[in-house]
Amino acid sequence: MTSSLHRRTVVADTHNDLLMAVAARPPERWAAFFRERWLPQLDAGGVRLQVLPVFIDDPFRPEGALRQTLRMIECAHVIAEGNADRVRLCTDAAGIDAALDDGLIALVLAMESMPGLDASVELIPTVHRLGVRIASIAHWGRTPLADGSGEDATGSGLTSHGVAALREMERLGMIFDISHLGASGVAHVLELATQPVMATHSSARALLDHHRNLTDEQLRAVAATGGVVCVNFFAGFLTENPAEVTLDHLLDHIEHIVSVAGIDHVGLGPDFIREVLADVTPPCEETIHGFDPGAAIPGLEGPAGLPMVTEGLLGRGLPEKDVAKIVGANVHRFLTGRLG
Repeated sequence: MTSSLHRRTVVADTHNDLLMAVAARPPERWAAFFRERWLPQLDAGGVRLQVLPVFIDDPFRPEGALRQTLRMIECAHVIAEGNADRVRLCTDAAGIDAALDDGLIALVLAMESMPGLDASVELIPTVHRLGVRIASIAHWGRTPLADGSGEDATGSGLTSHGVAALREMERLGMIFDISHLGASGVAHVLELATQPVMATHSSARALLDHHRNLTDEQLRAVAATGGVVCVNFFAGFLTENPAEVTLDHLLDHIEHIVSVAGIDHVGLGPDFIREVLADVTPPCEETIHGFDPGAAIPGLEGPAGLPMVTEGLLGRGLPEKDVAKIVGANVHRFLTGRLG
C-alpha cells in the first residue's frame, strides 16, 4: 500500500523555512512552539530527515544579518535540545543514521545565502563549528560572493570571494547548494567544483521558463558531479498560473528531472513557506517577488501533505524502489556520503 511505502522509507525534505517562524517567537518559546506547531506536521508527513535553512529576511539586512544568523542557528540547537526525544541535530553521516535508527527525525542545518558573512570567508569555519553543513552563496539578488538568479542578465560568475567560499566549503566537507544561484554562477561552480553539489529547492526550466528553475543542461551537470536536485513545490515555479496549481504540475517536474538527471539524482525540496510567511510577513506585503505566497498545491500547503507525492508517483506507474529514492533515499544516501 502507498501509506506503507511512505512510512517505511526515509522521507527527506531539503528545504523548509520553519526556523524563520520558530525564531520569530521569544527564545523561551522556541522548543515548545516547534513541538506544538511543526512536529505534528512533520509526523503527519512522515518526514525523517529535515534540512533546516537559515534564511535572513530583508528587515535584518545588512546591519542585523549576522546577529539573526546566529540567533537562528541557536534556535535550531534549542529546538533539538528541547525535543531530544523526537529530533536530533546531526552534523555527520553517523549522526544521521543513529538518529534514524533511534526513531528520531534527523535535522541538518543549512544556510540560504550568507548575508551575515558576506565576503568574510574566514567565518565559514565558524558556522561549520556551529553545525551548518549545507550552504548557498546567493538568493535573488547580488551578494559579495555571487549573483542570484534574479540578476541573470549580468552574466557574472562567482566573485573572487565566492571562489574562496567554494574552496573553503569543500575543505570543510560542507555541501555547496546551487539553488538561487545565477546561471553563469552555476556554470562557474560546476567548472570549479571537486565535490558533488546539490540543488536544495529547484524545479525544471524546460516545463516553466523561470530563472529560479534549472535547465536540462544544468540538471545533467549536477547529476554528473554525483549530486542531487531536489524539486521545489512553490506554485510560481511549477506553472504559469499559480492560482490553479495541482499535484500533477509537481509530478510533471519530478518526472522530467528524473528523465534528464536520472533516478538516482532527484529528491524533494518543497520550500513550504505559506505558513511561515503568514507568521512573519507584514499583511501589507501581498506578494513576494511578484508571487502570491498563499498559492499552493491543494493539500500540499505544508509537510503533512507529503504522502500525496508518494501516492501520486505510484499512481503514475513508477516502481516502488524509484519512488522511495525520490521521496528520500537519494537525499539520505547523498548526505551521508558527503558528510562522512
